[in-house]
Amino acid sequence: MPQRVEFRLAESSFDQPIAQSIWAQKYQYRKNRRDVDRDVTDTWRRVAHGLALAEPEDKRAQTARVFQSAMEGFKLLPAGRILAGCGTDRNVTLSNTFVMQTIDDSVEGIMETAKQAALTMQMGGGLGYDFSTIRPKGAYVSGLDCPAAGPIAAMEIFDSVCAMIVQGMGRGAMMATMRCDHPSIEDFVNAKSDPSKLRNFNLSVMVTDAFMEAVESDAMWNLTWDGQVVRRIAARDLWQMIMTRTYEAAEPGVLFIDRINAMNPLNYLEDISATNSCAEQPLPPNGTCPLASINLARLVRNPFTAEAQLDVEELRRLAGVAVHMLDNSIEVSRFANELQRQEALSKRRIGVGLTAVADALVMVGVTYGTEAAADMVGEWMRIVQNAAYRKSAELAETRGAFPAYDPAAHQDHPMIARLDPDVRRLIMRYGLRNGALTSIAPTGTISMFAGNVSSGIEPVFSRSYTRYITNADGSKRTERVEDYALWLFRRQFGPSADLPDAFVTAMDLDPMDHVKMQAAVQHWVDSGISKTVNCPEQIPFDAFKDVYRYAFESGCKGCTTFRPNATTGSILAVS
Repeated sequence: MPQRVEFRLAESSFDQPIAQSIWAQKYQYRKNRRDVDRDVTDTWRRVAHGLALAEPEDKRAQTARVFQSAMEGFKLLPAGRILAGCGTDRNVTLSNTFVMQTIDDSVEGIMETAKQAALTMQMGGGLGYDFSTIRPKGAYVSGLDCPAAGPIAAMEIFDSVCAMIVQGMGRGAMMATMRCDHPSIEDFVNAKSDPSKLRNFNLSVMVTDAFMEAVESDAMWNLTWDGQVVRRIAARDLWQMIMTRTYEAAEPGVLFIDRINAMNPLNYLEDISATNSCAEQPLPPNGTCPLASINLARLVRNPFTAEAQLDVEELRRLAGVAVHMLDNSIEVSRFANELQRQEALSKRRIGVGLTAVADALVMVGVTYGTEAAADMVGEWMRIVQNAAYRKSAELAETRGAFPAYDPAAHQDHPMIARLDPDVRRLIMRYGLRNGALTSIAPTGTISMFAGNVSSGIEPVFSRSYTRYITNADGSKRTERVEDYALWLFRRQFGPSADLPDAFVTAMDLDPMDHVKMQAAVQHWVDSGISKTVNCPEQIPFDAFKDVYRYAFESGCKGCTTFRPNATTGSILAVS
């Protein structure tokens, strides 16, 4: 059995069992049944020295100290693949996010993509696919003189591959996308009506601006294949189908694909039609991206007092360190195939983000979902965005810009135009080491590892709850979990002190409050945001049905909802 480790949080021990079990199960390095990481400090040290191998030999020790210092105290949290794999001899990748190659519309193409997906999952990556390239069910296949099986049949192949390779990973290891004008779109929307089907997939419809206009004007909508109109449907009927299914079974989500491509700083090099499994990272074919999140709960000074404030200088510093760490991770990572490696090295895409946003808001006395909260978190992300770009320009000065960099095309992009003038001047002078820099991941596991801080930009789900966990052998168990901000408040003011009004939870919020927070952060994020609009089971459909439309109007790149339902049940049980 691994040693029991005392985690040091907030200058005292935080003995929440789930934090220790997450470390022991996910991140502690053990070799030949022996503990290499004896405690969490060993994990920080291992990761820091592993990432520092990308440095010149004379700079490795100093760089490792900077990296380790940033991680200690759970301030900067590399994503799980880095924590688990960096500095080990395991044949794993250090990227959490992948999108597979374009699926060729043939048996050979489907099976080759399935093979590459299996190799990628085996190395630890979560991934996505665009199934829009597969001909609709019933379409004639001339070479075989028979009708095509269609995209859903292909998805079932990939679902089986995932079930075989990633035992114990659970639901959500993969993302399937399909364009809203594909003739099989209704089948795609309803693909998970049977709760036993496609359980390793999340589903998202790629919604175009033209489709949203057709919904608004109540127009007919063309479903096309190979440049030909196959049939026409009412746009509002398809939209209603999407909303009904997500109300009943929490899927599909939507991706506003034209906005994703327009706001991608690398759009002069690539077209995006899929995301990783949790949608925080829209990626081109063979795309991949390493991730890290800054834990805002550790940056609040004088929490729960009138003097409470976030240490923005430390936020800037950690954003710069995160860029340096992730740029190094590209050099030392393994990849499942050469196309992934080439894509990563050519564009050097990384994803620096935030976690514990909701806990930090509670600590400074601002209520999640309000205009004040949206403004505050938007400002925090603006600071991260500028600091990340500054560091990337500084790295470009010494290491060179990413190989595919086109100065004119990149510097004219709207995302670059939003940056502070001094940062833009640095970019004009030195270029950028990384093609895209920011992303907000769900951070579920690393947030529990950090003492159960609130995940990503999500609200606190509940002050305390029971979490159902699937073990590697498929058995179930439960863990009692308490939110970090609540734990810290109780330590400061005692177990009977009245909680501040800012202690709201996901179920206290209107769905549009969730979207408001996502939109405020998206303005300062290059890539995507993993965000779920949690809705109570009893919410009326009429109050639910406009969530996706509001997300589109608010400038989001996509939207996902979750309402407890008979198909998926619930992941967390509130006490």
